[in-house]
Amino acid sequence: MKNLNNYLNITDFEEIIFKSEKISISDEVYQRVNKSYAFLKDFAAEKIIYGVNTGFGPMAQYKIEQQQQIELQYNLIRSHASGTGAYLTKQQVKAAILARINSLSLGNSGVHYSSVELMKELLNRDITPLIFAHGGVGASGDLVQLAHLALVLIGEGEVFYKGKRQPTKTVFELEKLSPMKIHLREGISIMNGTSVMTGIGIVNLVNAKKLIDWSVKFSCVINEIVSAYDDHFSAELNQVKLHNGQREIAGKMRKHLADSKLIRKRDEYLYTGENQEKVFKDKVQEYYSIRCVPQILGAVLDTVINAENVLENELNSANDNPIVDTEIKQVFHGGNFHGDYISLEMDKLKIVITRLSMLAERQLNYLLNSKINDIFPPFVNLGTLGFNFGMQGAQFTATSTTAENQTLSNPMYVHSIPNNNDNQDIVSMGTNSALITAKVIENAFEVLSIHLITIVQAIEYLECQDKVSSETLKIYKEIRKLVPAFKDDEVLYPYIQKVKDYLAN
Repeated sequence: MKNLNNYLNITDFEEIIFKSEKISISDEVYQRVNKSYAFLKDFAAEKIIYGVNTGFGPMAQYKIEQQQQIELQYNLIRSHASGTGAYLTKQQVKAAILARINSLSLGNSGVHYSSVELMKELLNRDITPLIFAHGGVGASGDLVQLAHLALVLIGEGEVFYKGKRQPTKTVFELEKLSPMKIHLREGISIMNGTSVMTGIGIVNLVNAKKLIDWSVKFSCVINEIVSAYDDHFSAELNQVKLHNGQREIAGKMRKHLADSKLIRKRDEYLYTGENQEKVFKDKVQEYYSIRCVPQILGAVLDTVINAENVLENELNSANDNPIVDTEIKQVFHGGNFHGDYISLEMDKLKIVITRLSMLAERQLNYLLNSKINDIFPPFVNLGTLGFNFGMQGAQFTATSTTAENQTLSNPMYVHSIPNNNDNQDIVSMGTNSALITAKVIENAFEVLSIHLITIVQAIEYLECQDKVSSETLKIYKEIRKLVPAFKDDEVLYPYIQKVKDYLAN
């Protein structure tokens, strides 16, 4: 049981969302939220407070009389539950709910505690609101997507429960849950924040870290099976560049390859003074996709680390409007719901993950092109050349998927479209950016799956299982449990899916 109190870090978040750890909410949060609610209720009695006694957006110029203020919140929720397209995944929805709970728990939003309590129950009871991918422009937060969450909280809309899409009312009755009642501004407070883009962003971050880890490992294996020289991942070479990511990737490579019998030392082959050839048979330097791994993946790693800092800051921020300060007894109107930080980081993240998939595709091409590697048969074909095809068909998939990533990596951050009667005249498109990044990440897992099957086939061809590093041998054995060594042509798509699931989970 994870107790929510003051600060939720990415590791805590991962345990709740990826490992299904249940959550509790501390008494301190309860007191903080109640204090904020009580203060705002009194403060708004004779003052004009946006979203309490005014309309919303460009309609904020209209005062709402007291007898209509509660119904106003219901109107907002129902009218904005207008999403379309694919459904957000269960993981993405749970992440969004957790991010919303954490933000509202800070006590800067003036919500009734029952709203936080009910969201906690949704998570703990594995009730997943139906939320659509299309809708949010990422300013005033994730209005449309969060409206679908709010719709479920008031007992309406639909949820996924025990593998079925069902009416919320039915599931609440089964679970003996009471819908949330609007007390003051629970509609706008739940909807008016960046929690969907933040939650999806953190899921993306966790998966991006997995991709980096696999990419480093696969790059190490390729260095082994082509008997690369060791100096390009040496500490001496990489310490003269001051980028932490590059140094860390090189260090990971040295650790992985420490006991490999295939990696060569330049001193023993090219620095002996005995080389008399005019044209060297072996390459003096490897192709960039093999030699420049620390530089390429180092930039990816540094970008992911920066994204983690931004996402954790946003996760622990109050990101609705207005903001309540109970210490100085004031209410501040502004734009903390604006998703620029997340939008920009998601754009950067999808660019570097596309770069990672490009590296994998080039390494794959190196293995499959016998004219380049001069080691393996065409397409690492272990069967009869001309009659069998090896990994030829799978390369098309990897290439086309990488090309899709390249197109998807165009930034959303610079694609603001004014809307809402031009009240929202510049918007972040952060939710779109986070969702496109999720697709880029999924694609990258597919490319790496094909890459890994090919790597294992290459080890099979060389019969070098006794020479590869112990780390590489672990990977080889794991994949051999999922994919057989094949000489005859096989239907590959079930194996690609199995390896993809293995890499992702």
